[in-house]
Amino acid sequence: MSEKLTGQDALDALNREDNVGNDFEFTSFKSGSKFYVKVLGTADLMQFFSYGIFNKVNSFVPEKPSKKNKRGIPIEDLTPWDKAWKYHQEKSEEFGDAHSQEAYKYKPKQRFAMGLFDLDSGEPIIIDVSKNQGQAIYSAIKKYEKRLDRLAFELSKDGKGTNTTVSLTPVIDMEEDLTDKQRENFNNAPEEFDHSLFDGILYEIDEEEQVRLLAQAGFDVSLIGLDAPQDGEGEEEAKPIDANGDDTDETLPF
Repeated sequence: MSEKLTGQDALDALNREDNVGNDFEFTSFKSGSKFYVKVLGTADLMQFFSYGIFNKVNSFVPEKPSKKNKRGIPIEDLTPWDKAWKYHQEKSEEFGDAHSQEAYKYKPKQRFAMGLFDLDSGEPIIIDVSKNQGQAIYSAIKKYEKRLDRLAFELSKDGKGTNTTVSLTPVIDMEEDLTDKQRENFNNAPEEFDHSLFDGILYEIDEEEQVRLLAQAGFDVSLIGLDAPQDGEGEEEAKPIDANGDDTDETLPF
């Protein structure tokens, strides 16, 4: 399974029923966020798989990703984090036991980067969402597909954890509900989203750093045949992909 997909390929991954650079950065999209945006197209998104543990190890993508099946399960060329996931997954005897909970910590999480045009800044933005959140946004895009060039939308995120909700709703009266500047930016928006902005937006780390982060997370790397990093190795922690700890709306734990 390809690790990173854009356009129609990413859209296909978003709609599947199974559970599966430049210096441009993700726009923070946390609970309470609200943006007025223009949707430039129906396939302005990229699929990727990230690793990390909320409040312990910031999200990252491997420099050399593993191959995955249609459900997003690593099957070949496993990364150190895949091996940690597999170690606990194989020891799990039932759903929800201690090993299954540990396995979930190290499992790759399917995410989607979605590109939109922000009407306040007059610039493109990219947000990071889970599959469920992406499907909620895309359902609105498809509903109003034929009127995207004439509609502004309010993009919002509320709640926490499993109660997180993301919505994309059309602005009913653009004359009343948008400022002069927002309407000006709407009219001056580009016709298409620049997909090159997806290039380099993900923070990639090599295998040595992945091992260090595994040890930082409390996993005994000798269990998967790796040597523990020496003190002082790898001073920089991976900077976060803006997952905001809301990946709990995905199926657990495998």
